[in-house]
Amino acid sequence: MHIRAKKALAGFLAEDIGKGDITSNLLPRKKISAKIISRQHGIIAGVQYAKEIFASKRCQVKIIKKDGSHVKPSEEMMIISGTAQSVLSCERTALNILSRMSGIATQTNLLVQKIRKINPRVHLYSTRKTAPGLRFFDKEAVTIGGGHKHRLSLDQIVMIKDNHLAVSGSVYPLLEKARKKHKKIEIEVENLHDAIVSAQGGASIIMLDNMTPKEISQVVNTLKKLGLRNKVKLEASGGIDSTNIQAYAKTEIDMISVGKITSSVVGLDLSLEVN
Repeated sequence: MHIRAKKALAGFLAEDIGKGDITSNLLPRKKISAKIISRQHGIIAGVQYAKEIFASKRCQVKIIKKDGSHVKPSEEMMIISGTAQSVLSCERTALNILSRMSGIATQTNLLVQKIRKINPRVHLYSTRKTAPGLRFFDKEAVTIGGGHKHRLSLDQIVMIKDNHLAVSGSVYPLLEKARKKHKKIEIEVENLHDAIVSAQGGASIIMLDNMTPKEISQVVNTLKKLGLRNKVKLEASGGIDSTNIQAYAKTEIDMISVGKITSSVVGLDLSLEVN
């Protein structure tokens, strides 16, 4: 397991336990067995991280459903054994990370399946709209659901957005400066003219922000006529959800990014029950 993840999980558990689980400490010192079950249909994600949380308190864990598995209501996902104090003090932290990640994976998979019905060459990407401190886990959940991570942090790819252009004043000088230092450059545009300028300027990826499917199709066709389409990847972003994602998938786009899968998370309903 990534050391970054282990440290984060330890911090999450410490935050919840505080100086000690004063309620569980009232219980008899005996070993118990418990199971985590799903209360709804979904895609499971984060089982290794939930296991790590319990294992850190010397609990034994048997994983029944691996990451990426489909679950249905009342289906067992994991069996935990250990002292009552250890199991119950870990319960909420483990369920929180498992529920959040499974919710993200479930929503991601729903969108991925919609895209694949239209054009399997189009890929779904997450954004940096994640909860502070949870990006590693949010992005991992997207991958488990069939999507892609895109940028984990600002140091991974040059991403020129509207505020950068507002400061620089022009696209070309900023693109030229970026090309001298970096191989991969993405730029956000809102119209056909800027898309053409960006493609001519050597952008690797052009994000077509808040454009309609019709406007994106116009960009695609224009870049084809100019012989620029094969030199750049096109990404659709802004206002895309389950109701319109298939319309965007029909536009011959390469990438679709959806911030809601990590910014508006609805966790999968899970429960820990003592046997």
